[in-house]
Amino acid sequence: MDLQEKIRTIPTKPGCYLYKNAEGVVIYVGKAKNLRSRVRSYFLQASQANAKTGSLMREAVDIEYITVDNEREALALENNLIKQRKPRFNILLRDDKTYPYIKLTMGDRYPKVFVTRKLRKDGGQYFGPYFPGNLAHRLVDLIHRSFLIPSCKVDLSRYHPRACLQYYIKRCLGPCVDGLTTPELYKQTIRDVQLFLDGKPQELENALTERMMDAAMNEQFELAARLRDQIVTVHQMQDKQRIATADNEDADVFGFHYEQEMLAVNLFHMRGGKIVDRRDFFWEDLQEVLSATLNDFGETPGNLGEPADAPVEVEAEAKLEPNPVVAAPEIEEEGERTQHTAISELGEAFSPKAFFSALLKQLYLDQSYVPRSVLVPVDFPDRALLSEALSERTHHRVEILAPQRGDKRSLVDLVCQNAKQSYDQRFRVLQPGMKAIQEALQEALTLEELPRRIECFDISHIQGAETVASMVVWEDGAMKKADYRKFQIKTVTGVDDFASMREVIQRRYKKLLDEKKTFPSLILIDGGLGQLHAAYAALEEIGVTLQPLASIAKREEIIYVYGQESDPVVLDRRSPVLHLMQKIRDESHRFAVSYHRKRREMRDRDSELLTIPGVGQLTRQRLVQHFGSVRAISQASLDALTAVVAPGVATKIRAYFDGVENGNGAAPDKAAPVLRVLS
Repeated sequence: MDLQEKIRTIPTKPGCYLYKNAEGVVIYVGKAKNLRSRVRSYFLQASQANAKTGSLMREAVDIEYITVDNEREALALENNLIKQRKPRFNILLRDDKTYPYIKLTMGDRYPKVFVTRKLRKDGGQYFGPYFPGNLAHRLVDLIHRSFLIPSCKVDLSRYHPRACLQYYIKRCLGPCVDGLTTPELYKQTIRDVQLFLDGKPQELENALTERMMDAAMNEQFELAARLRDQIVTVHQMQDKQRIATADNEDADVFGFHYEQEMLAVNLFHMRGGKIVDRRDFFWEDLQEVLSATLNDFGETPGNLGEPADAPVEVEAEAKLEPNPVVAAPEIEEEGERTQHTAISELGEAFSPKAFFSALLKQLYLDQSYVPRSVLVPVDFPDRALLSEALSERTHHRVEILAPQRGDKRSLVDLVCQNAKQSYDQRFRVLQPGMKAIQEALQEALTLEELPRRIECFDISHIQGAETVASMVVWEDGAMKKADYRKFQIKTVTGVDDFASMREVIQRRYKKLLDEKKTFPSLILIDGGLGQLHAAYAALEEIGVTLQPLASIAKREEIIYVYGQESDPVVLDRRSPVLHLMQKIRDESHRFAVSYHRKRREMRDRDSELLTIPGVGQLTRQRLVQHFGSVRAISQASLDALTAVVAPGVATKIRAYFDGVENGNGAAPDKAAPVLRVLS
C-alpha cells in the first residue's frame, strides 16, 4: 500500500506514529491527539518544499501507529518508544550522568548494599535518588560502619574459609564465613537499614532502644554499645533532615545556550532552597533533528509556535523565548518583541519549546522522584499535559513553570549564564580544570572518593615470548614517573594475558598490604572484561574486595567498572575524562612495549655470546658483569678478555668478533641483525 493511501486509513484517535525508512528502521516517533491530522500535516509541509520536514519525508517509506485512550497515555508511550528505538530524527538524551540510588539486594540469601545508577526489576529494593551524588556514598559508608552490611563482591551464596579485611575492621557482620553471624540477626539488621533508608527514624529508634535494653539486661554489653551508636546515628540524621526541610521546596531549574547548530543545556537541582548539584547536556549538528521535531508543533516560518492540534498565543510564546546567542535573556515588555524578531534570532531550525518538550519527557517520565517545581526558560504547548502526567505518577503536584519576571526568572537567567560557560568549555575547546576532570571521573565511574592516584597496568609480549608488564601512575593531575614499575612475568608460560595480569596485580598489591601502604584511588587495566576479572580475582585472593577497579578497551574506548560490567561507561569522544583515561592507558602501553623491547634486545645479545665455542652460561654471565654489555666485550682487547676468562676462550671470543667485523661470515646468521642494531 502506498504511504499516502495508508495515511487515509489512520484513525483520528490519540496515539503515537512511527516513521520507517527503506530498511525498516524507525527514524522518527511522534505523538498526536489526532493521528490522521498530524501525519497528514507532514505531507502538506513537504509539498510546500519546507526544509524543516524535507529530510525526514525523503527517507520515510512506511508508517506505523499505536492508538491509546488519551493524550496522557500517548505522552508516556512516545517517551518509551523513543528510548527503545532511538530514532535518528528525534531529540535523544545523551547524558552519561544519572541519579544515584542505594540498592539492597533483597533477592540474595545475605543482602548487600550498593550505590547504583540503574533501576532494574531484579528483586532489589531501591532508595533515592540522592543529591549530590556523593551523598549516596556517604550513606552507604554510614551503613557499613553502623549496621555492618557489606558492599563487597564476595559470593555470599556459599561459605568461605576466612573472612575479608572488612570483618576484622568491624565494617561487616561476616556472612561469608559460617558461624560469624546468624540469618536471623542479619535479617533483623536489614530491616533496620530499610527503616533507616525509608525515612522512618522514630520506628527505627524505638526498635533499637528496645533491643539495646534487652542486650544490657543479658549482659551483652558489646552488642548494647553497638545498638547505642546506631541510635546516635539515627538522631544525627534526624537533625540534618529537620534543617534541610525547614527551607524552601525542591526545584529543578533549566537554562540553555544555542549557537551554530550546537546546544548546551544546564540543569540545576535545588533541594531545600539550596543548589546541591548540576548536570550538563550537549548536542551537536541539531539542524536535521530539530527540523523534524518542529512539525509536532506545526511550526512554519509564517506560523511560529502554533501546534497542529491546539492553537497557542503566538506573541506570548515568542516573548518567552530567550535569545540563543545571549546567555541570560532579558524579558521584554508586551509588544516589544514581535514574531518576526523571534524567528530571526532563533533561526528557522531551532525551536526551544519543541526541544524542552522532548527533553523533559525523557528526563522525568521514567523517574521515581520529580521535584514539585520545574523551571524552564521557554513555554511549550504540552506543558500542562506533562505536568498532569507527572503529578499522577508521583502522587504529588508537579508544576512546570516558564517564569517571565521576578526571582524565579532571575534563577533561570543564572542557569542560562552557566549554560553559556558550559558551551564555551565544550565547543570552544577550553580545557577544564583538573579538579573538574577529577570530579567528572568520580561521577562517571561512581567512585566513593575523588580520584587522586590512578595506577594503570598493561601486558606486552610477542607470541608469549619475554612477557612483561608495566605499571604507570597518575597522581594529582600529572604522570608520576618516579613511581613507575616494571614486572617480569615469572609463573606464566605461553600466551595468557589473563594469567599474566593476575600475577602482576597480586604481586603489586600483596606487597602494598605487607608494607601497610595506601592503595590507589583507582586501578585501571588496559584491556577488556577478561583482564578486568583476572585482576579482581588476584585482589580477592589477598582479601581486597572493595578496591575500585576498571578497564578500558582499546578499540571501542569503553570503560568497564567491576561490579557494573553490564552497564559499561561510554563517554563522549570529546570528554576530558575519556582523554585522561586514554592518556594514562597509552602511557602504560608505551612503557610496557619499551620494556619488552629492551628485554628482547638483552635476550638476543646474551644468546649471541652463547654461539661462541667455549662460552657457556657462567662465562657469559662473568663477561657481561665485568664489561657491562656485548658491545664492550666486542671492543675489548685480548689482554682485557684474558683477565676475565681463560686464554683459550679469550682467543676464541676475539677471533669471533674480528671475523664479524671483517664480514667473513664467522658469526651465525641469527646474530647478524642483532649486530647491525648494536653498531
